[in-house]
Amino acid sequence: MSLAPRGKGKSIVDSSRLSGPEKAAVILLSLGEDHDAIWRMLDEEEIKEVSQAMAGLGNVSASVVEELLVEFVSGMSGAGSIMGSFEQTQKLLAAFMAPEKVDNLMEEIRGPAGRTMWDKLGNVNEAVLANYLKNEYPQTVAVVLSKIKSEHAARVLSALPEDFALECVMRMLRMEPVQREILDKIEQTLRTEFMSNLARTSKRDSHEMMAEIFNSFDRQTESRFIAALEERNRESAERIRALMFVFEDLSKLDPGGVQTLLRAVEKDQLGLALKGASDALREMFFSNMSERAAKIMREDMESMGPVRLRDVDAAQMAMVQVAKDLAAKGEIMLAGAGGDDELIY
Repeated sequence: MSLAPRGKGKSIVDSSRLSGPEKAAVILLSLGEDHDAIWRMLDEEEIKEVSQAMAGLGNVSASVVEELLVEFVSGMSGAGSIMGSFEQTQKLLAAFMAPEKVDNLMEEIRGPAGRTMWDKLGNVNEAVLANYLKNEYPQTVAVVLSKIKSEHAARVLSALPEDFALECVMRMLRMEPVQREILDKIEQTLRTEFMSNLARTSKRDSHEMMAEIFNSFDRQTESRFIAALEERNRESAERIRALMFVFEDLSKLDPGGVQTLLRAVEKDQLGLALKGASDALREMFFSNMSERAAKIMREDMESMGPVRLRDVDAAQMAMVQVAKDLAAKGEIMLAGAGGDDELIY
């Protein structure tokens, strides 16, 4: 494995010789584009420094990459994790920044994503937003709902008490253009009373973040890092493993959920994924197909002959992603590997 070859003949085989920015550059290159949220937490100078280090890295040996990733995972999972230092960061910023600027910055880091207040509200869970709005004046709620996307507004209305929701609907029907100063006041109230509280209470467990990253590894890489992490911190390794959703967890789907998934997956991808499945999981999928479809699938799998492990891993990861997409649409529900709930259609 090598990262960012630059043709300069430079090869890094000792992590102790790397600077902080160079270590960060290796980690970010290893995680790839799917984890660009980490970049968004850096300021302009930090981005410039890490980018410069990245551009000059040259070849990085697989052992160095593995060592740094294990160090990163251990740091994320330990008591001194990034999420655990939120309050300390706030204190440090308060030493040289105005309180209002500190609050706004920490809100951006911890709060929902979005450039404007209304974008941010669109990324707040409808039940959480409804729980806050139910204590506001119906006219205020009407203004808020008129500013967010209609699909989200519909879900929020459904989560509000029925009589109150109907009153908000009536206010929206009679609404006239809102004066700028009133809109500004509502935005400021949302920022100070809702978003700031939400930012402080929506702390994401670092183990959940690492479970998502581990889910993106191929099987061999995942096993290697889990084993290495177990040697350093067995408790964190077990927590991450419990939070991961893997291909075999699809065995918790009921028949309706399996059939929903089968309709959404390409047949060649399904056959390749099942080549590496346990007998029990394979039979579960076959039992939810018609007899003819199951027979054809078995024949197709047999005709494939030997297949590469990495191709099977890719097909299984793709199926897991399809399942997650279906769950996001509300068509199936997924329970984590360590959860007590079954997957319910």
